[in-house]
Amino acid sequence: MVSIGYALSSEEHPARDLVANAARAEEAGFSFALISDHFHPWIERQGHSAFVWSVLGAIAMATDRLQVGTGVTCPTVRIHPAIVAQAAATVSTMMPGRFFLGVGTGENLNEHVLGDHWPTTEIRQEMLREAVDVMRELWQGSLTSRYGEYYVVEQAKLYTVPDVPPPIYIAASGTGSAALAGDIGDGLCSTAPAAEVVEAFERAGGGGKPRIAMAHVSWAESEAEGLRRAHEWWPNSALGGSLGQELRSPFDFEAATALVRPDDLAGSLPCGPDPEPILDEIRKYVDAGYDYVYLHQVGPDQGRFIDFCARELLPRLEQAPARLCGRGE
Repeated sequence: MVSIGYALSSEEHPARDLVANAARAEEAGFSFALISDHFHPWIERQGHSAFVWSVLGAIAMATDRLQVGTGVTCPTVRIHPAIVAQAAATVSTMMPGRFFLGVGTGENLNEHVLGDHWPTTEIRQEMLREAVDVMRELWQGSLTSRYGEYYVVEQAKLYTVPDVPPPIYIAASGTGSAALAGDIGDGLCSTAPAAEVVEAFERAGGGGKPRIAMAHVSWAESEAEGLRRAHEWWPNSALGGSLGQELRSPFDFEAATALVRPDDLAGSLPCGPDPEPILDEIRKYVDAGYDYVYLHQVGPDQGRFIDFCARELLPRLEQAPARLCGRGE
């Protein structure tokens, strides 16, 4: 069994639409959603990048049952973990028992904007470990002072805190980050059906913890239209290696994807109106060990895609209840 969620792509949609889509996804039967946290979109065509914490406050008021998490926030460079702790605590009080915090080591695309040094992957992982400790300590609601290797917190106390702290899910695309997630996280977030990532997560202490992954889809009236749309709105999916973490601007991503053609994306994501390729994609994630899969519909037509899922996709899946907001579940 698997729980199916919906991706709220802050890079592609204005803030008001993100709120409306969250409410519509809840009504359609999606059990959870993750919202991306960016300062920049990947490419200019995507055209948006709202401040995620404002949008989450509105989603809290527009939904009643949907479990929502960040997918994912970087609490290490652009924003100090004490500020992320305050933001996450506030959202948790606005949707009690429905919010979880997804965190990761970030992308230079978003984190360079204040002129700070962009560290190596290994240093960013160390920073994330310390940032998680800072946030959990602050969520206890006591006066906190810390003088760590990367962060100083001096006589800080959060006065708006939830009864139960939000669980923290750690993003990982490789086995090193997966091991960190298993060690310090309440769950795992990923973006590919990679069994080795799940295995590394479990070996490091992630056994029994939730495993979430995002699957990209391009639902459209035809396969050709779906492929054209994927190329127009999400060519960055063709980039491999570390480029996604290292490039600095949407213009860099556009230069890097200039030679990508629609045919280059063929087979990398389901395209077209047929639910079966999407179901096959979900099965890949389940077979790799993920028990939560959330769907990112590329580009516009979010309302029609949600209606399609309610009508033709979700009824064909035996869904498990979403239990993402209880620590250690």
